[in-house]
Amino acid sequence: MEVLYDACWSMIKSKDVICDLSITHRHHRSFSLQTHASICSLQIELAIALMASEEQLKNSTAPEVFDAEAASCLIKELRGTFVSGKTKSYEWRSSQLKSLLKMLEDSDKQICDALFSDLSKPEMEAYIHEIAMIKNSCKSALKQLKDWMKPEKAKTNLGTFPSSAEIVPEPLGVVLVISAWNYPLLLSVDPVIGAIAAGNSVVLKPSELAPAMSSLLAKLLGKYLDNSAIKVVEGAVPETSALLEQKWDKIFYTGNGRVARIVMAAAAKNLTPVVLELGGKSPILVDSNIDLAVTGKRIVAGKWGLNNGQACVAPDYIITTKQYAPVLIESLKHNLVKFFGEDPMNSPDMSRVGHANHFARLKRQLDDDKVSGKIIHGGQADKSSQKIAPTIVLDAPEDSLIMNEEIFGPLLPIVTVEKIEDGIEFINSRPKPLAAYLFTNNKQLKEEFVSNVSAGGIVINDVGLHLMLDTLPFGGVGDSGMGSYHGKFSFDSFSHKKAVLYRGFLGDAPVRYPPYTPGKLRLLKALVDGSLLGIIRALFGFS
Repeated sequence: MEVLYDACWSMIKSKDVICDLSITHRHHRSFSLQTHASICSLQIELAIALMASEEQLKNSTAPEVFDAEAASCLIKELRGTFVSGKTKSYEWRSSQLKSLLKMLEDSDKQICDALFSDLSKPEMEAYIHEIAMIKNSCKSALKQLKDWMKPEKAKTNLGTFPSSAEIVPEPLGVVLVISAWNYPLLLSVDPVIGAIAAGNSVVLKPSELAPAMSSLLAKLLGKYLDNSAIKVVEGAVPETSALLEQKWDKIFYTGNGRVARIVMAAAAKNLTPVVLELGGKSPILVDSNIDLAVTGKRIVAGKWGLNNGQACVAPDYIITTKQYAPVLIESLKHNLVKFFGEDPMNSPDMSRVGHANHFARLKRQLDDDKVSGKIIHGGQADKSSQKIAPTIVLDAPEDSLIMNEEIFGPLLPIVTVEKIEDGIEFINSRPKPLAAYLFTNNKQLKEEFVSNVSAGGIVINDVGLHLMLDTLPFGGVGDSGMGSYHGKFSFDSFSHKKAVLYRGFLGDAPVRYPPYTPGKLRLLKALVDGSLLGIIRALFGFS
């Protein structure tokens, strides 16, 4: 404002000088009077402009800070909507899911552009792994929502006769979804679909590390969905911290274990249940009894075709026998060149590393003295473009960074063992992964792998494909997370299963009331044992 004043008064003063000088020239008096009039008019216009600017500044407000107070007000508003019962009806839930579907159909170009801006994600990947999967989730929820909402009949027993029972799914209330940057559409909207289908009010906190998608989600969800029940909060650590200080009815977090511990600690203060969708070091065990041509393609597509390895279910390392490793490595190299060319750093079909800190972390794994001499393919990295070439590392030491940290990128170590069964022991010696993969035609090995390997999910002879089935729960175990979602599992995750028992006033059994007698005890024992003969004997007073 001061700059505006200075500029205006400088103009006015300079015109005043001109005005005074012009008036002194008597022989140009007529011209001078005209000039004086025009300058006076300019002074009036400037004065009006200054007053308008002052009024505008007075009425304008500074950008709102989203702090704990703002978060509290937000929850209060959403809880008011929930308490009103608005979100519980089938009509509201289905209308919001239909609006989400319309949003995807109207905005697929904007979504692909945002994903390219944040991750250089190829359009094919963006559509298949994000847009199409969300569309399928919406369509599946709409198709089955009435069935999901129906109470489930439950059996009763002789102790409650006559009676009926059911399990009624009810929404939890106001829930928080905190999503990740690697699949910023899918990991934001898919949990929200479950929350809406279950009848909750929702706050979505997109990742600040995918700024284009975060901004687009705020814009699109604000336009297409009911803002009295569904809100988007953008921001970074301060905004997330403000949200975590509040009491929620559930928190759904997707990300890494370090932040998950912060989320869980914050939730514990209010006894808030959580779903933690994390990751871990997901292994692939490769037997020699396989179709190598198909296996090589599926591993390369499942590792580097999933956002260049930046997927929670992307393979973190391979285990195979020392004898089979050379032919498997050649197959991987062949398919890498076939899919991404001789210069993968410039391939349009490969995403870049998500952000600078993540690039630096991957580079540290790559530059580790224990690893740098073990690189047998790739290894190129360009900081300016945040790209790292597909890299294969053979027999990295177990105490190296790459074998202890989740990789979450285009680096793939191969661990060799003497016999394939040793691979199961190796997997089980480490924290439980989100996914575990086995390539084999050996039926006994398949059974042993499924029985003895604990993981969020297992796929035999493919990679990551279990995500396509909403009839399977998706979630981790142990260090790879807790809780699950997809399809009805999403609905259940955001619902409370309320137990309801119905009774009339007939059939009231005196045996349940004091005073307690030996006869009542005999009858009670017979009822508990389910012995019809015992019940008859007790009723007739026989011991």
